[in-house]
Amino acid sequence: MSEDQHGVDQGTLADISALDIADWRLRTFALYDTVRKIAAESPEEAHSHWRHERDRMFATHPASALTPQDKAQFSGLKTGDYDPIYRFYVPLTLQGAGREMSVETATDGVVHFVRLGTFDLPELGQLAVWKLHGYGGGIFVPFRDATAGQPGGTYGAGRYLLDTIKGAFHGVHGSGPDAEYVLDFNFAYNPSCAYNEAWACPLPGPSNRLAVEIPVGELY
Repeated sequence: MSEDQHGVDQGTLADISALDIADWRLRTFALYDTVRKIAAESPEEAHSHWRHERDRMFATHPASALTPQDKAQFSGLKTGDYDPIYRFYVPLTLQGAGREMSVETATDGVVHFVRLGTFDLPELGQLAVWKLHGYGGGIFVPFRDATAGQPGGTYGAGRYLLDTIKGAFHGVHGSGPDAEYVLDFNFAYNPSCAYNEAWACPLPGPSNRLAVEIPVGELY
């Protein structure tokens, strides 16, 4: 795992009130709750709803990662069309489980993670699955693919597939060792630091990098 090394303008974040941040989180959790319900019938319709609501929140919400200057010219996040071949149902294996990692960030100090295991994705590769080992906990799966940093591609430092502490989760089928996680790269999104250098974000390390192109989800 690595972190974004951009400089930090603490004043930018200080302008966002705690209430606004709380409201952003609540709206994000509600968005993914709706997405999961719609996706039970039509993942493509769920994706359309997700795109529309994220565009609206980025454009209008006071806790948006966009700067006021960027909001003024914002016309929507660049996102690929839905492709069902990038939706998977996979178990969590114990490969690599127990490994610990600490990430230095400019805004939050040292953030500790412990590895829960691995997602083995057919024809794509493997992704490490992490738990935030601190307040809030949660499952965290960042990734970087072959489109990262390429013209017309994705954010060079990587994207997020799952981040349950922020509500970004698509569900699990079954329970126990037979449970299958819903992984849908069409809903992959950029960390806040992709839009505003005031944010510092944990980003994909070697165990969260894919050699193939993932041309869906939020682009850059």
